[in-house]
Amino acid sequence: MTGEFFSAVVLLTLVVDPFGNVPLVNSMLAQVPSTRRRHVIARECAIATGILAVFMVFGHGLLVLMHLSETSLSIAGGVILFMIAIRMVFGDSEGAFGHAPQGEPLIVPLAIPLIAGPSALATIMLMASREPQKMVMWGGALAVTMSIATIVLLSGERLQRALGERGMQAMERLMGLILTAIAVEMLLGGIRAFVEGLR
Repeated sequence: MTGEFFSAVVLLTLVVDPFGNVPLVNSMLAQVPSTRRRHVIARECAIATGILAVFMVFGHGLLVLMHLSETSLSIAGGVILFMIAIRMVFGDSEGAFGHAPQGEPLIVPLAIPLIAGPSALATIMLMASREPQKMVMWGGALAVTMSIATIVLLSGERLQRALGERGMQAMERLMGLILTAIAVEMLLGGIRAFVEGLR
């Protein structure tokens, strides 16, 4: 249980990618006063947590309603994760999720898609739909992950100053490399389930 919980936290943290989002968030909130910036980050992280929690609880029902299988979700999630991981590994001037507009954000683009992006939504939905009996554990993993993300983003300015531009890029690319392996595993798992379903 402890190992599985830790794995879930690591996976969700990689998918949410708070370290990779630090430069984007800092740039996005550059014109926002420092005291207001902390409020905005906390608010957007809380909104993202709520959205992820809704998908975790009602994700399976949504799959049934839309006539989607866990296999298709696994393959789609793997493809999305892989595309984001590739941008993280090779670097992109607009970041892993594309260009971030200036000004104070409200839900978009900070809560969605920077924090609660397609890959995070697909991952949490897949975890909960595969093993709904472990919903409490998934909820705990989500809470820990979002706490980590909130702390990292709130410390973003100091973190970027301490590590520097190259340090932040190196950290994001390392996380992207790990995420690439997870994406391939998720994709192969979906393909494996699809092939077994044809027999």
